Amino acid sequence: MKRIGVTGHRSIPDEVHGHVVEGLRAVLESHEGPLEALSSLADGADQLFAAIALEHGADLTVVIPSEDYEDAFEGAEALARYLGLKGRATQEVRMAFDRSTDEAYYAAGTYIADSCDRLVAVWDGQPARGHGGTGEIVAYARRIGKPVTVIWREGVTRD
Repeated sequence: MKRIGVTGHRSIPDEVHGHVVEGLRAVLESHEGPLEALSSLADGADQLFAAIALEHGADLTVVIPSEDYEDAFEGAEALARYLGLKGRATQEVRMAFDRSTDEAYYAAGTYIADSCDRLVAVWDGQPARGHGGTGEIVAYARRIGKPVTVIWREGVTRD
């Protein structure tokens, strides 16, 4: 079974959203046979990737950074999307953190990078804004020799 993990920004600007969706679909469609998708289901890229992977028949493994992770979602809609995707997962992995901290996010991101055959990064190429951010997880994956596919449109920046 091929395992594809995701790391990415929570905020995806409208002008790059369609490009990201197309890129994620292309990555997932390029693989034949059984597929496992690994995601922490954060708002933005993680949830988008998970939803598209499920559409393509992939098994979903969710990697939960902390016991209080659900508290990190802003608003009922974001939490409902998270819970809906989590409910469709075939496997759940929990990091050993009580609280959602940068260390917990880093642990989840590196777990995904360690566990996948390929990492997909919805990433603007900029340094991470905090420990465990997308740029840091991409750098980690590259250091350990993991293939990384970056999806973004050049010239578009996040807020």
